[in-house]
Amino acid sequence: MGSTSGATRTVLRGARIVDGTGAPARPGSVAFAGDRIVAVGEVDDRPDDEVVDLEGLVVAPGFIDIHTHYDAQILWDPDLTPSSWHGVTTVVMGNCGFGIAPTRREHRSTIVRTLENVEGMDAEALEAGVRWAFETFPEYLDGLDRSDKRLNVGAMLGHTPLRLYVLGEDRAGEAANVAEIAEMRAIVVDAVDAGALGFATSRASQHVGDRGRPVPSRGAENGEIFELATVLSDRDRGVVQATAGPGLFVEELAELSEHSRRPVTWTALLTGYGSGANTARMTLERQARLGGEVWPQVSCKPLVMQANLKDPFPFASLPSFREILARPRAERAELYARADWRERARPELSKHFASKWPVMTVQESKVHAGLLNGPSILDLATESGADPVDVLLDLALEDSLETRFRIVLANSDEDELGELLQDERTILGLSDAGAHAQQLCDADFATHLLSHWHRDKGVLTLEAAVWRLTGQPASVFGIADRGVLRPGMFADIVAFDQQRVGSEGVQRVWDQPAGADRLVARSTGIPWVWVNGQPIRRGGVDDAAARPGVLVR
Repeated sequence: MGSTSGATRTVLRGARIVDGTGAPARPGSVAFAGDRIVAVGEVDDRPDDEVVDLEGLVVAPGFIDIHTHYDAQILWDPDLTPSSWHGVTTVVMGNCGFGIAPTRREHRSTIVRTLENVEGMDAEALEAGVRWAFETFPEYLDGLDRSDKRLNVGAMLGHTPLRLYVLGEDRAGEAANVAEIAEMRAIVVDAVDAGALGFATSRASQHVGDRGRPVPSRGAENGEIFELATVLSDRDRGVVQATAGPGLFVEELAELSEHSRRPVTWTALLTGYGSGANTARMTLERQARLGGEVWPQVSCKPLVMQANLKDPFPFASLPSFREILARPRAERAELYARADWRERARPELSKHFASKWPVMTVQESKVHAGLLNGPSILDLATESGADPVDVLLDLALEDSLETRFRIVLANSDEDELGELLQDERTILGLSDAGAHAQQLCDADFATHLLSHWHRDKGVLTLEAAVWRLTGQPASVFGIADRGVLRPGMFADIVAFDQQRVGSEGVQRVWDQPAGADRLVARSTGIPWVWVNGQPIRRGGVDDAAARPGVLVR
């Protein structure tokens, strides 16, 4: 990659250029040869140019998604759908400390069950789709490097598989000793030297994995996390990504950034979770006062899940539901039906989800078709005189746990969310593409940002919206030569119709290994996308044979 000698020039003419720096849009042309941009603005005519007419469109750098979980899906879906349908040209994997490498042979099923419980991935799809041709993280990267792929991919080393690899199953959730930390640090060194984009961890209480146990990263003391992060400062590259939780929040993350001398980004700053001094806005101000280079991630969409009780992710942090997750799927209905379990679960659900009953509805069900998008769980409970917890559980049991409930979890305060999107101290993340695929699809975040927050609401200018999707994430994550339209940069380019760009909304499809289902969303108003100078979409039609993506090391 990187050579333009002898390559035919492609010239994109007639569009408005939004270059990803935040600079004002301007008319002009973009020319590239091979995989590199060679001219932006005034471009001379040459007889052998391949000219693409983009009259009426906006041309911008390809979008970058910093928060995905495609670590497994990329092994069976080289197109990385649905992200590739929405103008995304580069994805970052390994978020929240999860991933599939390093993994010893004897731990493979544990990794599968962990991803099933904590990231909502279908275990049968993972078993059928993941070919374990690697053990170490460098071997995993080398496999990605050799594989054909539609998009550019980068990966962070996840703390959970790392701890499982070094401490083993019995001790993975416990504090590590000095020797174990040293062994983990050596593995982080190898991963960063091999091209890892950083190191990711989680302390989130909702991250419950194999057999209902806290994921291994939650067992790490802060001293361990700080020691592993020093690898990045020693190498002067890479980012630390954390999912915040008890003992690892704004104060500790600021200290981590100061200690590692590297950018730290955390998930996620969402509206609707706190009140008074604990609102998202107040949390952001508190983070800013503490210093360090810390980037809270914000999502541009409400956090809405289509959840069912076979895989009860939204409830996973509750003690009673850890009993559920400790059982195979086939045995969970029996526990839901038991009166003693309900007595344990009722106060927990009432305490943490009472505010959700008015906005929780039946979204998908063959048995309860008459309730689709109709009365809320609270409405049904009021009408029947039953407790909302019993209504939820009985509806699920009557449909063999197949009923899906629409739950608005957070980020529904549009006024506060608009303020967060305008604040340049935040970074856009949390698409979660590749995770919770049966429950949500936020991989369309880029087209939603452009349609809803720019075109419809005017909260972001066109230039600011594009910068959020391109130049800013490339800069924070150290993704070299991408994210900006400038001579010498890689030719990752998207052309979109400012008046039509958007998402068609979610639909359920059954296209995963072992026939597993997922939610996807198609885009509108994105007729052209180039990755490393090769078109992956032409005139609104995907090129099924295009595999120009590279591993971003």
